[in-house]
Amino acid sequence: MSESTQNTTERNPFTKPGFIISAALVVALIAAVIVIFMLPKGDGGAQQPAPSTPESNSAAASTPNNAASSSICGLPSTSETALGTAPESNWELVGRMATPTDPDTFGPGVTDSDGFRSCFAHSPTGALYAAANVIALGSTEQDELKLADKLLVPGPGRDAAIKDAQNRSPSTATGTDSAQIRGFLIKSYSATEADVDLALELPNSALAHSVLSLRWIDGDWKVKAADDGQIFNGTSQLSSLSGFILWSGV
Repeated sequence: MSESTQNTTERNPFTKPGFIISAALVVALIAAVIVIFMLPKGDGGAQQPAPSTPESNSAAASTPNNAASSSICGLPSTSETALGTAPESNWELVGRMATPTDPDTFGPGVTDSDGFRSCFAHSPTGALYAAANVIALGSTEQDELKLADKLLVPGPGRDAAIKDAQNRSPSTATGTDSAQIRGFLIKSYSATEADVDLALELPNSALAHSVLSLRWIDGDWKVKAADDGQIFNGTSQLSSLSGFILWSGV
């Protein structure tokens, strides 16, 4: 990898261990560098997503008590456990990424003076909005230590991400074009856990996807990080958006 590519990677908050995502993929694709741990390729073609879960309005088998399910900022909850169609969404730019927003229904219900976004609804759509906003925050000049501290489930992964953030010098975003959301799947959902698979279009028009695992804790969705602090799993290229529910703001 060239020195210029390495410098670009170091400056981009997407490429840091706590919040690594599409910017590293962009660098790899544009530079024609194979980054195996970030961009695995399946035999004979790109990895395809699992089929979506059929839409269902049935109540969850077990519903948590009101205190456990209540949003920290008072957003409504639902007993639905699936999302088979794209929600009608308002979009706004967070950094350079179009990001869904519905402060009164799905979130973010709270946006602080620094632009940090939190509080999402206790529902499949709330989990989807939370995942999309986490990715968008990772593409901005948000303080990495704050992101790790506020967005991650307590445990070894959060500790690793915080330690890494503490050991890094402050940096700024590169100002390069961002990836954009193109679709999603709710791979699994319960009252306490959700796996959200997001399909992304990179600035060079390549497609990729990655899964965020979320947990409902302290009245909001938090990201379950791996023990090394990484928050994305299953990241790979896509040949098309087949199998995803199309959903985009631009």
